[in-house]
Order: sequence, then structure tokens, then C-alpha cells
Amino acid sequence: MQRRTFLAGSAALAGATLAATPLAFAQGKPETTKVAIAVGGKNLFYYLPLTIAERRNYFKDEGLDVEISDFAGGSQALKAAVGGSADVVSGAFEHTLLLQAQKQMFREFVLQGRAPQIVLAVSKKTMPNYKSIADLKGKKIGVTAPGSSTSIMASFVLAKAGLTAKDVAFIGVGAGAGAIAALQSGQIDAIANLDPVMTRLERAGEIRVVTDTRTLADTRSVFGGDMPAGCLYASQSFITKNPNTTQALTNAMVRSLKWLQAASGSELINTVPEGYLLGDRAVYLDAWQHVREALSPDGLMPADGPATSLKTLQAFDPAVQGKPIDPSKAWTNDFVKKALTTVKV
Repeated sequence: MQRRTFLAGSAALAGATLAATPLAFAQGKPETTKVAIAVGGKNLFYYLPLTIAERRNYFKDEGLDVEISDFAGGSQALKAAVGGSADVVSGAFEHTLLLQAQKQMFREFVLQGRAPQIVLAVSKKTMPNYKSIADLKGKKIGVTAPGSSTSIMASFVLAKAGLTAKDVAFIGVGAGAGAIAALQSGQIDAIANLDPVMTRLERAGEIRVVTDTRTLADTRSVFGGDMPAGCLYASQSFITKNPNTTQALTNAMVRSLKWLQAASGSELINTVPEGYLLGDRAVYLDAWQHVREALSPDGLMPADGPATSLKTLQAFDPAVQGKPIDPSKAWTNDFVKKALTTVKV
């Protein structure tokens, strides 16, 4: 099965073609207090800063009434923003580059993760004799949703081994218990997913890890540089019209990132919803230790991150190959720098 193109048929948002301009800082009340955020797989550590900001009322402290809609994967969350049902996406940075290739200008304004946290692994049940990536040809790979960051990472790993997305079947399995069940039942031969799902499968001895991006060192080894991951991004139109609201969102997220830097395991478990634990607190805490380094400590985009992300996409995705994409128009540190001068946990 060929990976679906998640941008097909999407209409450009009003103002999406605005050129990048210097961004105003919030100096007063938010222009709009009601903000709809779309996310794909909210229970994952990839999006943990968003959950913390919500559960600890950091958005409310900024005068915002935030409604978070959870989708099966990041590509579906993106569609919500492109279609106008969400103002902001909590999703993968590389999606802003894919959107720009479609002449839709979206911009990242606060980083949640400085490593993707995605793990590609094979099933010991259906692929007991796995030796190399080449063995994945003709196999079914479970991803959160086709077109999401999990399938992007898997496609890149395949490309490095001389395979393409057409050589495998990407199957959407979500980011929770459904993904675990799909692997355990033999519906998929391999899986690209995140914690706590992957640690749960590892602890059960059901997978063999092939590629791991939960640490900075592993991420740089896989991608050849810093690879930005989860972030908040919105259309350039939304940011231009709502700089105070954008600043308020950034303040809440930076506060969340700071809290996570010092949080104990028990504080974390007592903050997140019970359903996030997948029925096993010990596994959740183990997974937390695996990914803790991957979370951004301050919300800032690393200098080489956007270029690494674009190079990754260009390695396998025809949607960006040969397109005039300017990574500098897909992100800004301006709001985070402002937040870092004022935000305290």
C-alpha cells in the first residue's frame, strides 16, 4: 500500500500566502481567548508538554480557553487546521515544510521535542528471522496514521536502505492500545510508534528494535543532525492576526517544558490522565526515562533543525523534491525568546 498524500484536496487558508514578516510580541490581552488545538495521539510522550499545560491550567492562567481535539495521527490533526476546524496544531515540525510545498504557509512557534522519539521495530512473532531493513519489503508496517511523523520516519529509514513506501504497506493503528493489539495479533509485521507504546512492547519481549530516535545521540545518528519533533504551529495568517494569543500559547508551553525538567515520576503520574498509563505505572515511568532527554528544555528551535528536517523529507518524498521550500519561513523563536524572559513555573 502506498503512503497516502495527506494534503490532497486541501484548500489554502485565507492569508496563507503572506510573506514572512517580523513578528509582534504580546503586549496586551489575547486577541481571541478561545483557541482550538488539534493533536494526533495526545497520550504519547511526544505531546506531553501540551497535556501538562492543559492539566496544570497554564493555558487558563494566560487567559485562554483552549479546546484540544485528539486524532489518530498527526496528519489528521493537520487536516483539521487546513480545513479550518482548528486554529493551531500540536504536531510534527516537518508538516510545516510539507504544507509549504503546497504553497500553504504555516509556522512553528514553540518546540516541544528536540528528538522524534519514534521507534521502528519488527515483530518477533511474524519476523523471527529478521536480519536487515531489506527484509521489510512486502511487509505491513503499523504507523499512527499514514502521512504522520511515524510513517515519515519509517519512509526515511526505508529510503536509506534502498526501499520506498511502495515496497511496504503502511497501516494506521493509532497511538495506544490499538497499536499494541495490532502487533500482538499479527496484523502487522513491524511498527513505527512512540512511548509509552514501544516500551510496553519492549518490556513484553514482543519486538526487536531496528531504529530508535528517543535520544539526541541516536537521532543525530539516524538523521545526520538535530531533528525537531513535536511543536505548536499555526497558519501565518493566524499568527499575524493574533500575536498576543500566540504569545500566550507560547508562555503556557514554555512553562510546561520548565515544569517537566524538574518533575519527579510521581508528580508526572499524578498529573496525566490515568488512561495514559496503559494499565502499568511502572512501564510508563520506564518509558518516561527513555524519552526525557528528547523533550525540549526551553522551546527553542535548534539552529540546524529545519535543514535536517527538509533534507529528511527530500530523501524520499516526491511532494518536496525539487520544490522551492524555504525552511526559515516555517519557524520562529521570537515568541519563545519573549516567554523565556518572563515565564516562571
